[in-house]
Amino acid sequence: MLKKTFAALALGSMLFAGQAMAADYVIDKQGQHAFVNFKASHLGYSWLWGTFKDFEGSFSFDAAQPEASKVKVTLKTASLDTNHAERDKHLRSDDFLNVGKHPTATFESTSVKSTGEGTADIEGNLTLNGVTKPVVIAAKFIGEGEDPWGGYRAGFEGTTTLKLKDFDIKMDLGPATQTVDLIISVEGVRK
Repeated sequence: MLKKTFAALALGSMLFAGQAMAADYVIDKQGQHAFVNFKASHLGYSWLWGTFKDFEGSFSFDAAQPEASKVKVTLKTASLDTNHAERDKHLRSDDFLNVGKHPTATFESTSVKSTGEGTADIEGNLTLNGVTKPVVIAAKFIGEGEDPWGGYRAGFEGTTTLKLKDFDIKMDLGPATQTVDLIISVEGVRK
C-alpha cells in the first residue's frame, strides 16, 4: 500500500545507459506507460497485489553523470486499487493510508549511486501517511530511444521494500505482513 510508489518515481532517476547529455523527462502517465504497484503478504499464504492509478512525476537522466540525476513523484493515495472495493476502502482508512488526512504521497531523490552497468540506487525521501523517511530504490535502466510520434523516451524499473510501522501504519496483520514491496515501472518522455 505504501506509496513507495514514490519509489517508482525514483525509478525515473535511474540514470544509465546511453544518453550523452542531461535531459528532463515527464513520466508518461497519459499513455499508460508508468505503474506504481505493490504487493504484501496475505497472512503468509499468498500475495495481495495492488496499484496506484493516479500519480505524476518527472526525472532528469544523464548516463554520463548518473549522480546528477533527479526524480520527483507525487501520487494520490486514494487512487489505490486492489480490485476489491471493501478492501480498498479499508486500506484508504486511518488503519493504513489515512487518505482523508494525507491525500498525497511524495518521493524526491537526494542522490543516485551507480551500482553496475544499467543499475543504480536512488536514495530519497518518501513522505507517506504524513511521515517522511529515507528510502532506497534499486533501479534498472530498461532502454531509451525515439518513439513513432517524434518524441524521445527512456524507461526504468525499480523496487523497494517499506516497513509499515516506519510510516505510522498502525494496523498489525501479523508477522508475515510487516512490509510492503513497491514495484515501479516508468517510461518518461523527454521535454
